[in-house]
Amino acid sequence: MLRKFAKLTATAGGAFGVRQVVRTRSTAATSATGIPRSVRREKLARSARVARLSARRAGHFASVKARGAATNEARRAELDQEFLIRSAEDVAKELGNMKGAMMKAGQMLSFLFDGLPPEAQRSLATLRADAPPMAPSLAAKVIADELGASPEDLFLSWTDLPLAAASIGQVHKATLRDGREVAVKVQYPGIDTALESDLVNVRAMFKAFSNIALKGMDVDTLTSELYARMLDELDYEHEAACQTEFAERYAGHPFVRIPAVVPEFSTRKVLTTEWVDGIGWDEFLESSTEPQRQYVGEVLFRFIQGSIYRDGVFNGDPHPGNYLFGTSGTADTDEPLVTFLDFGLVKRWEEGELESLTPLTEPLLRGDSDELVTNMVNAGFLPAGHGLEPAQVWEYVIKPYTPFLEEPYTYAPDFVQSALGGLLEVDGPLAEVMNKLDMPSSFVILDRVVWGMSAMLGHLRASNSWRTMLEEYTTDSEPSTDLGRREAAWALLR
Repeated sequence: MLRKFAKLTATAGGAFGVRQVVRTRSTAATSATGIPRSVRREKLARSARVARLSARRAGHFASVKARGAATNEARRAELDQEFLIRSAEDVAKELGNMKGAMMKAGQMLSFLFDGLPPEAQRSLATLRADAPPMAPSLAAKVIADELGASPEDLFLSWTDLPLAAASIGQVHKATLRDGREVAVKVQYPGIDTALESDLVNVRAMFKAFSNIALKGMDVDTLTSELYARMLDELDYEHEAACQTEFAERYAGHPFVRIPAVVPEFSTRKVLTTEWVDGIGWDEFLESSTEPQRQYVGEVLFRFIQGSIYRDGVFNGDPHPGNYLFGTSGTADTDEPLVTFLDFGLVKRWEEGELESLTPLTEPLLRGDSDELVTNMVNAGFLPAGHGLEPAQVWEYVIKPYTPFLEEPYTYAPDFVQSALGGLLEVDGPLAEVMNKLDMPSSFVILDRVVWGMSAMLGHLRASNSWRTMLEEYTTDSEPSTDLGRREAAWALLR
């Protein structure tokens, strides 16, 4: 694991040559290349930060190896542990302060490090937490530029300090003149200009990862898909349209709540939605009862699978910060209301995409390795003439789907850590399978959703008959739980 992490951090930014051409109509001062100097300086600064991070980690790694060569095995293990912890802290600090694509990439990769020591995992977990907020004056300027007036003139009340700050924007609470409480998401100034150069760094990071694991991965295809989704996230008008679509699609749903968009206070860089009271993920885990956690586990699973298989459009960012939990206001139920937030990273199936993926599930779950491998070649997961034994392929790809083989199944907190440990074992018995697998672009966001959902179900210790429940969405089988029956009754009235 030490060599894997060292190679990732040492090569992710060590040889950057930012060659992209940035097209802009800005009237700001430009260099000889035609790129505004301020933009060019920011791009170079961001790439330099990643390069310095790489240099620090490479230097530290060389020092650890030199010191370890002259000592005993126990001391070498201690030095290795120290390197992993300090590297995680360094990576989290740098990427956590780099709003935009680098922080988003760090968030998307962070769950891959669950095999690290607990101290290192805690450091990398900060990539999923709030980012440093922008100054109140900057947020006010974005509001004025986008909506034509200051926050104080537009709203009855406005909180200068954000309630949450993420990779691309931050959220303020406000009250409209008609008395409605709203959440106002404000995009960081200049985050769009950093995106293209950041994607060069992200591509290098993923290339480094593919040198460690999944060597057959088409990194250019993967990062192109991420780039397209991140462009969507930068356009709050696009997010408003997606959130409105989901809100309309789930109107009156028995257990899914989605805040309505306030279009007259929303633009490309400002998104205003109705305010929803509730507690966040960590507080819910601490204060909830066992039945409440089981209820939420099923709600999350049904919302995700229903979106993927029935609606053909799904939220690609199952981030713990994207959920709120509240009370129903009635005394006869202990079921928490679950509100789904943030529809910036949404994947919509294009024609034929889902059809190319669904033939994999049935043979995978029934253990038909021959049919599975044939379908994987057809879908682009394996090259023709790969030479792999079908049984080996099945053994490798079944790991994240083990909850569907045993009913009922209880997710453990270390489920993702355990499953990924087998998938990323570069010297293990299934290394040949790992090295020949690719990830089609259609699967990039779906894969993120599968792992993100699994991690959340693990923290909830959710227990259910997941395969039977999945078949409700993949084969239209009869509802298997009370929530399923309530959802089916709602669907009949749509």
